[in-house]
Amino acid sequence: MANIEIEKKFLVKGDFKKDAFKATRITQGYLSSVPERTVRVRVKGDKGFITIKGIGNASGAARFEWEKEIPVEEVKALLDICEPGVIDKTRYLVKNADGVHTWEVDEFYGENEGLTLAEIELAGEDDKFDKPSWLGEEVTGDARYYNSMLMKNPYKNWK
Repeated sequence: MANIEIEKKFLVKGDFKKDAFKATRITQGYLSSVPERTVRVRVKGDKGFITIKGIGNASGAARFEWEKEIPVEEVKALLDICEPGVIDKTRYLVKNADGVHTWEVDEFYGENEGLTLAEIELAGEDDKFDKPSWLGEEVTGDARYYNSMLMKNPYKNWK
């Protein structure tokens, strides 16, 4: 069954960690990073995943996403044949003040050190949600902030 992911993405400008209820280390690589279809493998904590994403809609907020859990050993083997560049980050989960949504806040390491992004998944593009004080500028649809692009053109090269 097709799954459409709708999310908004923002820069982070303040301290969110005091509000986080969970933190998980994530390492991921891309078997394909073309915009029409990205194929990602990821170790998230002690689990492995393969994810396929389609191209975003006009606003960049919605796109096809399919994900399957696979053994961590298989992810590690697939990482060996991924395109150059690895995304290494810690994902923090922060409950939104509305009690309905959860923020996923990614603090990047390595080539993307210094970049922190927050995403919120929504049921529809017009969903209302509270914006915490630590939230910065919205970057939804800005391809530079896609993980598949951060792998090719890391944040450290932007200066």
